Amino acid sequence: MEHFIKDIRLFRTVSDLSKPIADSTHSINRIAFYVAETELENGITGQGYLLAFHYSRNAVEGALRDIRAFVLEKGYTVYETVRLKQEYDEETEYFGTNGLQKWACAIINVAMWDAWGRTLGVPVWKLLGTDSRRIPVYGSGGWLSYSDEELVDEVLGYKKRGFTAVKIKVGSGLGVDHDLHRLRKCREALGSDVRIMMDANQGMDVPSALELSQKAISLGIQWFEEPVQNTDYAGYEFLRNKCGIALAMGEREYDCEALKSLIARNALDMWQPDLIRIGGVEEWRNSAALAISYNIPVLPHYYKDYDVPLLCTVSRVAGAESFDWIDGIIDNTMRVENGFAYPREGAGWGFSFKKECLEELGV
Repeated sequence: MEHFIKDIRLFRTVSDLSKPIADSTHSINRIAFYVAETELENGITGQGYLLAFHYSRNAVEGALRDIRAFVLEKGYTVYETVRLKQEYDEETEYFGTNGLQKWACAIINVAMWDAWGRTLGVPVWKLLGTDSRRIPVYGSGGWLSYSDEELVDEVLGYKKRGFTAVKIKVGSGLGVDHDLHRLRKCREALGSDVRIMMDANQGMDVPSALELSQKAISLGIQWFEEPVQNTDYAGYEFLRNKCGIALAMGEREYDCEALKSLIARNALDMWQPDLIRIGGVEEWRNSAALAISYNIPVLPHYYKDYDVPLLCTVSRVAGAESFDWIDGIIDNTMRVENGFAYPREGAGWGFSFKKECLEELGV
């Protein structure tokens, strides 16, 4: 019985770097998270977290409370991650398994993997088998809400810390020339030895994305993330054939259906699964396996502290996205040096949220 889940505790927390930011489609006023902590009969705990910003607080918390009750009522051992997903999919089918139901299941999945790794005294990436011991990483940000000075300060800060690639936001709505102005500012500040990528967060139409791409080629832009809406497969196909810059997408997807459609159209260069949105460790790896089987490298969305260990277990990697948002509220920040991130050697995911930074939810 020592491997059974005894309790699940739920918490809110806020980044110590929280401030208002904006991309082409969202104004974000709070960088906030939810944390789930599973406790086993043997006393070992494991944590998982999701990025929630300020959105749908009551709905998110309700979904988390629902799955907590489900897990504790049904009873699961810590390694029954697949069984839990299958049975929770059946439980939630009436209202749809995609959306918040999947987010909630995924955060428990991640916490279970953490607790299982800690039970065995092994990092998750070693449990799964490795292909690499370090992963290329890029500094992410470049928010549209930044002034030119703030934008340049951020990218130069990444360069000073040893990052060799950065990503900035485009699709401001102020026209292609405004986006090009911001890209040029970054290129002038960084010189030629730092790679630059751009991300429209689905905020452009095909003609403007094509125009920006063709004009940005001379600046050495490496790839273009979510230039248009994630369901516009024809748009991705057209852009990939015409724009001259590699295309990346995937963070909005709850399954592999978009990936399959884009593969069929030969319309994608890099696959970007979001660990929580797609449903947890197994579903992330399933999607990566499909992408890699078609020679499409994996470039996950946001969750560096989970993605770096997982990327160490797959064979074709484009890189990992790096934000500093949880670094000040966890006990063990990830090592990033000279453009690479290194998986932690500690058991499980190798880090925990600081207790003093967590506000427990009532259940």
